[in-house]
Amino acid sequence: MKRIKRRAMLKGTLFGGTVAIGLPMLDAMMPRTGSAQAGTAPKRIVFWFTANGTRQDIWSPPANMDLNGHPLHAAMAPFSNKLIFLDGVDQSVTYDSIGDGHQTGMACMLTNAEILPGTLFCEGNCDAGNARYVGWGGGQSVDQYIADEVANDVVTKFKSLELGVQVRSSSIWSRMSYSAPDQPVPPREDPNENFTDFFSDIDSDPFALRLIQKRRKSVLDAVMEDHAAFQSRLGYEDKQKLDKHLQSIRDLEQRLEITTSFGEACTSPELSLPGGSYQQNDMYPATGRAQMDMLVMALACDLTRVASLQWSRSVSGVRFNWVPQVLGEGHHGLSHYDDNDNSARADLREINKWYSEQFAYLLGLMDGIQEGDNTLLDNTVVVWVNELGKGNNHTRRDMPFILAGGCQGYFNTGQHIDFGGEPHGKLLVSLTHAMGTPVNTFGVPQYSQGPLGGLAL
Repeated sequence: MKRIKRRAMLKGTLFGGTVAIGLPMLDAMMPRTGSAQAGTAPKRIVFWFTANGTRQDIWSPPANMDLNGHPLHAAMAPFSNKLIFLDGVDQSVTYDSIGDGHQTGMACMLTNAEILPGTLFCEGNCDAGNARYVGWGGGQSVDQYIADEVANDVVTKFKSLELGVQVRSSSIWSRMSYSAPDQPVPPREDPNENFTDFFSDIDSDPFALRLIQKRRKSVLDAVMEDHAAFQSRLGYEDKQKLDKHLQSIRDLEQRLEITTSFGEACTSPELSLPGGSYQQNDMYPATGRAQMDMLVMALACDLTRVASLQWSRSVSGVRFNWVPQVLGEGHHGLSHYDDNDNSARADLREINKWYSEQFAYLLGLMDGIQEGDNTLLDNTVVVWVNELGKGNNHTRRDMPFILAGGCQGYFNTGQHIDFGGEPHGKLLVSLTHAMGTPVNTFGVPQYSQGPLGGLAL
């Protein structure tokens, strides 16, 4: 039997354009270790970034996971049974890579790959005669890998959504998503444009959601002629697999068509948009709130199943004038004070506490959307990431990772695990398994040999 490429698709014509549907794993393709799972609602994954490390000395939860009264995470107490705190996870690959601490922490964070050589960005000391330069990140990021795999099985309006809050620049310090080596993906920073791009069809037409559903069904119908020709190339077992795959798509369409509990919350969100001032420092909270509101509704409307929200960038200089501050300096400057400076420590505590409150706000939105017996949060994993463990020494050891949501029961939530120095590439592998797109390694194999133990049920 002639081998069929893994990326083969059924193709057809719709409204004058070409449409395509990805195929399941067939015996005529290279072997693969997993397959998408059907359910009343899809799995989603969201990456949440904050910068400049954290207060490592007060980051972790108590053994009983009771977050009430916690100096940073008290706002997340209602969700403690849906969280996993990961201690002792190192970005090991960053210590092999060229680039300074912020550069490697950012570029390697979701790729587990070393930075490419280049002349684009100065590393560390840029004084004449001492300057060293680097290129972009050297691998595909895990969010984009998962988005590509999900796109093989379902058509959504956006393969992935990358949202940003005052990221402002385009550099290795400000990009965490990569579609491929040397191919950074810019986040969408303007909430006003995002609202139009995401929800204009829903807002302008009360039947828009049904039109989206019909469009998906039309896509399947459009490829059926190619399906008939394609089947002639398959053996019996592959024909059975393909028919089962197409039937699962039909089943999903039927669920969408009758609008069961999945999708009922899909509406055009009512927002307080920041207008043209979204890049002003003191609009940081309002801009972030608008981006979170739209992100959650985009997931509820199944506009995408892979998303990220990037608060500022590595070396973030945001001034947190809306929380109690002693020194009142920018975040990056504060993160470099000595551990014995109590004023800086107090300011950093308030900054990281505020970020935890925003994380709790996002989780609350997601947990408030019912999808059958679960909530949107239950069907999702939200991954809190940072480019550093601690700002004043640029360590990428003991990174402040948190997982929220069970991803449809994959994760054993409500626990705190110390991994004792395991490489973070294993966490990325775990995320591919949770989303039904499993790989055995991700990025540099040396630092990603299988998933982290203890995360999965």
